[in-house]
Parts: sequence; C-alpha cells; structure tokens
Amino acid sequence: MPVIDTPVLELILWAVMGYGLGSIPFGIVMAYMFGLGNLREIGSGNIGATNVLRTGNKLAAALTLILDAGKGAIAVLVARAFAGEDAVQLAGFMAFLGHCFPVWLRFHGGKGVATFLGLWLAFAWPVGIACCLTWLVSAGLSRISSVGALGAAAFAPVWALALGFGPALVMAVALTLIVFWRHRANIARIIERTEPKIGRKQG
Repeated sequence: MPVIDTPVLELILWAVMGYGLGSIPFGIVMAYMFGLGNLREIGSGNIGATNVLRTGNKLAAALTLILDAGKGAIAVLVARAFAGEDAVQLAGFMAFLGHCFPVWLRFHGGKGVATFLGLWLAFAWPVGIACCLTWLVSAGLSRISSVGALGAAAFAPVWALALGFGPALVMAVALTLIVFWRHRANIARIIERTEPKIGRKQG
C-alpha cells in the first residue's frame, strides 16, 4: 500500500471524483446517440463495449471501449497531477467501482475490464501493457473474450510485483477479485463449456 499522507477529507473528495467519473455509463450513452435501442435489452444486457458490439455498430463499440478505459485513466492522471499516490490509487480504484456499480443504474454496471486496463495504463504503464498483452494471449488462445479478461486480471498482481510496483499490490488484488466476481457467470459457462467464442453472437 502507498503511504497514507493525504488528509481524510481530501481522500473522500478524490474518491467521489473517481466514482462519479467511473459511473458514467458510456455504453448506454453511445447506444442512445447511435439509435441502437436500450442496451439493457440487447445481448447480455451489459453496458460494456462487448455488448455494444452485439448491436453490429463497430464505431459505437470502439467509442465505448475508449471512453470506458479513458475514465479510469483520467481519474488516475487528474489525481496524480494534484495529489499524492494514496489519492491516485483511491481515485483509480473508485473509478473502477463506479463503472461496476453505478448509482445511476441501481448499482448494476459493467464488468470493468476496459476501465481496469485504462487505469493500469495510466497508473503504471508497464503493468498496463503487460495486462493488455495477457488479455490478447489469453483471448487469442481460447477464442473467448472473458478468458482474456480473467487472464489479465489474474496476472495484474504478478505484473505489479515483477515490474516494481509493489505499493500497488493491495489495489491490484482488490481489482482482480472484483473482476472475477463480476465474471462469475462467465466462469460458470467456461466450466460448462458454453461460453460463446469471439465472433459468435450471444442471445
């Protein structure tokens, strides 16, 4: 963990900033802007880029991916510009929580993978790149997107330690556990061998 030297009130403000930014449901916003319908009634009902892609609109999906990753990155970068590393980790973590559990959607948000990768790329770019490569290898070998996400999350604490970012280990483990929790239905389908392959539509 980083040294906690930021006053509690300031930490609360950074937490609120991170959560507020992370809770913006860009998938739903893009679906509305592109006239794609209610994203909650499409595919898996998830608000992330993968489900936006199921509408057939690649541009909307790409924008959702960029914006969901960007809100994690921006939370980290803004905090780093004005506060200490304790606030940086808190802001990034809360942005992730905001995406997964947005108050505007009664705490039913996305699975957090894009925001997870975005905050790591901003917080510690070597770890972020390693996680992205892990996603690519895991998804490429399995042809299952959720396996890529789980692989990236599982190795994040390993990469944080191996690449010299030990003070972020607690955050890394917490992020990993939440990603796995958000993917619990996917894990069950992976075990049952019913999880859709990349490129196959899910009803």
